[in-house]
This record gives sequence, C-alpha cells and structure tokens, in this order.
Amino acid sequence: MSLHQFRIGPRLAIVFGFVIALSILSNVLALRNLAQLQANLDDIVNDNYVKVRLTRQLGQSIQTVTSIITHVVFLDDPARVEQERAKLPAARELYVTSLKALEQMPTDATGKANRARIADTIAKARGFSGKILELAAAGQRAEAARLLVQDSMPATDEVLAAIAANIAYQEHNSAAQYQAAADDYRTARTTMIVSALLCVLLAAVAAFTLTRSITRPLAQARQMLQKVAEGDLSNRVEVDRRDEVGELLNGLRTMQHKLSELVQDVRRNADGVATASVQIAQGNQDLSGRTEQQAASLEQTAASMEELNSTARQNAANANQANDLARAASAVAQRGGEVVGQVVSTMREINDSSRRIADIIGVIDGIAFQTNILALNAAVEAARAGEQGRGFAVVATEVRSLAQRSAGAAKEIKSLIGASVDRVEVGTGLVDQAGHTMSEIVQGIARVTDLLGGIAVASQEQTQGIEQVSAAVSGMDQVTQQNAALVEQAAAAAESLKGQAGALVSTVGAFRLAQEGRAGAV
Repeated sequence: MSLHQFRIGPRLAIVFGFVIALSILSNVLALRNLAQLQANLDDIVNDNYVKVRLTRQLGQSIQTVTSIITHVVFLDDPARVEQERAKLPAARELYVTSLKALEQMPTDATGKANRARIADTIAKARGFSGKILELAAAGQRAEAARLLVQDSMPATDEVLAAIAANIAYQEHNSAAQYQAAADDYRTARTTMIVSALLCVLLAAVAAFTLTRSITRPLAQARQMLQKVAEGDLSNRVEVDRRDEVGELLNGLRTMQHKLSELVQDVRRNADGVATASVQIAQGNQDLSGRTEQQAASLEQTAASMEELNSTARQNAANANQANDLARAASAVAQRGGEVVGQVVSTMREINDSSRRIADIIGVIDGIAFQTNILALNAAVEAARAGEQGRGFAVVATEVRSLAQRSAGAAKEIKSLIGASVDRVEVGTGLVDQAGHTMSEIVQGIARVTDLLGGIAVASQEQTQGIEQVSAAVSGMDQVTQQNAALVEQAAAAAESLKGQAGALVSTVGAFRLAQEGRAGAV
C-alpha cells in the first residue's frame, strides 16, 4: 500500500512517529552511556575520593599522635607535657573515627587487605605508644625515648606505609575509573553524533517523501485552478487518492462542473437580461415623458392654487374687517339700547310724577270745594247774624270767590296735567316700542356679528385648507420632479444595465466549456 493512500493526518503521524522513535532510541542510547558515565563519576567522587580523604585524615591523625608522644617524652616542662597529654585523646579519637568510617565503606579484596594491614600496624604502634606513655609517666624518660626511637617510630612508619599504599591503590582506582568515564564519554558522544546524523538523514527522507506526497497533488490542484482562472473549464481531473488532497481535487472537479453549468446559465440569462434592459430603457423613456407632463400640470395647478389662496386670504381679510365693523355697530346699538332704556325709565318716572301731580291737584280741588262750602256756610251764618255778621259775610264772599277761582284753576291744571299724562303715556309707549326696536336691532346686529365671525372663521379655515392643498400640490410637484429625476436615473441605469449586460455576455463568452474545447487530464 502506497503512502498517498493514507490521509494526511495518519501520514503525518507515521512520519513524525518514526522520527520520534528514532529520537527516543538515540536518547535511550545516550542516556545509557551517560548513566555509565555518571556511575563512574559517582565512584570517583563519592567512593574513591572519600576513601582517599579518610585515609589521609587517618595518616595525619597518626602523625599527630606520634608528635604528641614525642613531645611528652622529650619536653622538660611539666606544664607543656600535661598540655600535650590533653591533646592525645582527641587525636586518637580522630584516627579511630576515620578508621571506622573507612572500614564501613565497600571495597574489593585488595582494599580489604590494605585496611587489615593498616589496622594491624596501628594496633602494634598503639601498643608501643602505650608503654612509652607509661614509662614517661613513671619518670623513665630514657627508656621511653629508647622505645620510641627503636620500636614506636618504625611501627609508625609501617602504619604510614600501609596508609600510603592504600592511598596509592585508591588513586589508581580513581585513574582507572576516570579513564572509563572518558571512554564512556567518547562512546556517548560518538553514539549521539551517529544517532543524530541518522535521525536527520531518516527524517529528511521521511520529510521529502511526505512533502512530495502532498505537494504533487497540490500542484495539480494549482494547475487546475490556473486553468479555471484563465477561463478554461474544459479540463478534467482523474483522482485516485483517498486523502484530504484527493477530497480537495474531487471538490475542485465538482466546482469546475458546477461552474461550467453556472456559466452556461449565466450566458442564457445574460441574453435575457440584455433584452429586458432594452425594454426597460424604452419603458423608462416613456415614463420620463409622462412624468414631465404630470410635473408641468402640477406646476400649473400649484400656480392656480396660489391665486386661489391669495383670493381666499383677501376674502378672509374683508370678512375680518366686516366682523370688526359689525362688532363696532353692535357696540353702538347696545349703547343706544341702553340710552333708550334710560329714556323709557325717565318717561316712566315723569308719568309717575304727573300722576302724583294730578292726585295733588285733586286734593287741591277738594280743598277748594270744601273751602267754598265753608264760605257758603259762613255767608249763611253771617246773614243770620245780621248787621254784626256783615263784615264776616264780605270775607266769606271773598273766600268763596277765591275758592271758586282756585277750583277753576285746579280744574284747568288738572285738565292740563291729564293731557300731559296722556301725552306722557303715549310717549312712554313709543319709547317702549323704541326700546323693543333697539333690542331687536341689537339682537339682529349680534346675529349679523356672529354670522360675520363665522364667515371670518370659515374664511380662515378655507385659507388654511387652501394653503394645505397648495402645500400638498407643491409637495406633489416636488415628488413628481424627484420622480422625474429618478426616472431619468433609472433610464440611465437601464442604459448602463444594457451596456453591462452586453459586457457580461462578452465576458461569459471568454469561458471555454467542455463541449467547446478538448478534454484533458491534469
């Protein structure tokens, strides 16, 4: 099974998994070598170096003990001797501790033999040092010096020789382990270089194979798209892949087929659009002419409405003026009615006064009549009195005469007052009629005023209605002019559409379809 039968994801997984496996293998080998190198270095640092350090520390402590014993033996100052003796336990404790630590560390047979030799020589030298200290404490310093020189120092030299031999053995082991570590390092370096080169070579081969399996079909897709971009829809692509690139090529082939069908449909529709655009252009031209005629008619209507509006405004102004005049006349008539009412009231008061005067004249007439009767009675009584009543009779005669003249004057005044009362009554009736007439005139003028006010309001409403109609006509005129402009734009757009439809037909004609060209494989 070839590589291009796999999808890109599994293909990438295989290649990268192979590269990762090579890298893991290379790293495992390098880590194994590095682990060996680390073990050798650990032996050098944590084993041999520690053993050498403890052995050197043991030798130094043995030398310190030997120096203290020598000072104890040869110093003459007791205080100095005691000071040296005080240092001895710490020095012995140090080499005892160092020896125990050294014996606890793992080692081979040679190392064990060296440790046994060191322990034996230390035990021998310690036996001599103990006797020397006893002799020195007993004051036998000469014997102690002889034992120190002849026995203890040679034993100490044997201890130091055993320690030096162990140090030399540990240093030899360190050198050998260092050489092994160096060999492991060179082996690890060589292994890492070879594995890295091998990984790079195999990764390059895998990457080349993977890239070629992806770029070749992509180049086919690019070539196919280039043909489509050039307008050639007649090529065919044979796809035998099952990966994403194969799906891409199948999609491009489907796209090419759909695009070819689309171009065919566009060709047919472009011809229809060209024909329709011609008809639309002609219809827009006719509509533009009718719209211009309608605009002219609306302009004339707007002018007539403006004249009618001016006339209505003049009528409204005249009606308002007549309303003002009627209101003024109504006010005058109301004032005249009030004056007539006052005259009627005055005439009624005059009539009442005349009636009271007539009543007073009647009283005066009654008084004159009674005075006449009294004068008559006085004359009768004077006649009865004779001579004594002559003067009284003359007075009674004069009084009677005066009473008769008063009665006559009262009658004349009464007749005059009666005539005056009759005429005042007639005048009062006329004044009442005049008052009623003035009231009717005021009511009539009020009704006329109301009618004129209604006419003025109606004229104003008519003026407003005419102004609204004029505004509406003006708006219709503007809308019509805008429609005319839009119709002109639509006509221009139709002409442009016609040209674009022709250009579209020419553009679509640039595509070459399968039945127009030869078929080929990409």
